[in-house]
Amino acid sequence: MILGKEFYQQDTLSAAEKLLGKVLVFKGLKVRITETEAYIGRIDKAAHCYGNKKTKRTEVMFLEGGCSYIYLIYGMYYCLNIVTEKAGEGCAVLIRAAEPLEGYEDQIFMNRYGISREIASKYQIKNLMNGPGKLCRALGISKEDNNVRLTLENDFYVEVDGFTDFKVHISPRINIDYAMEAKDFPWRFFIERK
Repeated sequence: MILGKEFYQQDTLSAAEKLLGKVLVFKGLKVRITETEAYIGRIDKAAHCYGNKKTKRTEVMFLEGGCSYIYLIYGMYYCLNIVTEKAGEGCAVLIRAAEPLEGYEDQIFMNRYGISREIASKYQIKNLMNGPGKLCRALGISKEDNNVRLTLENDFYVEVDGFTDFKVHISPRINIDYAMEAKDFPWRFFIERK
């Protein structure tokens, strides 16, 4: 079942936690979301739209929840966020990490490393999609996929498959030391298999 717009209208912290274990589908590839981070522009110095500042880059964050927000970091890595809450709020969830579902590994390894899963090293397997830039590279997500409505019939969406065999952990977010007090907000969510 594809997640509908009602899911993305909920508060950002709840959406970030509830996206764990769901299946991200992109152009026929399927991965399980294992780590997320929440960003709430009105109070969050780590958010691109802190203080509800709207720019050409961040205007998609102010749309109704349920669309993609893709941006480039370090001039070379794309990151996938999903906009949350009602229009005008400036909130999103960063998809930080995922695992390939069975049957989709070879294409994902080919996208990321240019090799099949069979010949990948332990290091390559561990680091396949354990960061937002790695995830986008492994799936082939780019700036062209910015502002796509994930609740419509297309080839980019999140679905539920009933997987619940995990425990949720919560911690401060990663690599945002510049964000003053916001660096300590416990807005990172990740799973541990039971």
